[in-house]
Amino acid sequence: MHHNDYPMNLVSFLWLIPFILIIFLYILAINYSNKVFRKWPFYRTILFIMGIIVIASACIGPIAENAHTNFVFHMYSHLLLGMLGPLLIALSAPMTLLLRSIPVPAARKVSKLLKSKYIQTVSHPIIASTLNLGGLWLLYTTKLFEAMHHSWLLALIVHLHIFLAGYLFTISIIYIDPTPHRTSFKMRSIVIILYMAGHSILSKWIYVNPPRGVSKQDAELGGMTMYYGGDFIDVIVVIILWYQLYSSSRVKKSTTLTSYSFN
Repeated sequence: MHHNDYPMNLVSFLWLIPFILIIFLYILAINYSNKVFRKWPFYRTILFIMGIIVIASACIGPIAENAHTNFVFHMYSHLLLGMLGPLLIALSAPMTLLLRSIPVPAARKVSKLLKSKYIQTVSHPIIASTLNLGGLWLLYTTKLFEAMHHSWLLALIVHLHIFLAGYLFTISIIYIDPTPHRTSFKMRSIVIILYMAGHSILSKWIYVNPPRGVSKQDAELGGMTMYYGGDFIDVIVVIILWYQLYSSSRVKKSTTLTSYSFN
């Protein structure tokens, strides 16, 4: 038994190395940034580490191992990898830290990339939500879900898409990092409401129409997990969005009153 477990433990450790390296690079960037700029907020560091741990737990360990045979655990993995993890990473402001910690010429190149037409297109709330929600509908309503369990490469691509699409959607709704191409609060509010509706409809579809290879009972439990878990995380995003609207309105009101008093 110990002989058989050893290779699996070794593989898990090897998969864990990239996540440890990412945390190390984030902390290294903080140390460099603090020498030049104001001290980096400690809570953002905690959020980043929590985000990486959440993402890693969806890829390595008990949840990831059970996700191959248990649809409910698969949904736990989906919520961690595609929703909670991206939210925590977005709140940690990684792009801001990157721009603070790299040389000025490199920072200018990154800023130019952020202002590019491509980034403007994919980071638009409508496009980002389509990539995110559309990918989920494709995964659970076609043969893709069954196929990913027979190919580690396809599974890796699907996992990468779920995280990247989830992160892109999150940063298209709430602005934490520098965002050259901003859309209105009204636009983002409408998109997040429609996204929540689409996500809920998909969870109900799964409840009634199990993906290939999933039993009806597992599909029902998985659909409910997706429905309630997804709504909980989406509500957090909505609260942050509306808080940003409230804060922005207060700043504008304060600026207007200041200008009026001087006149």
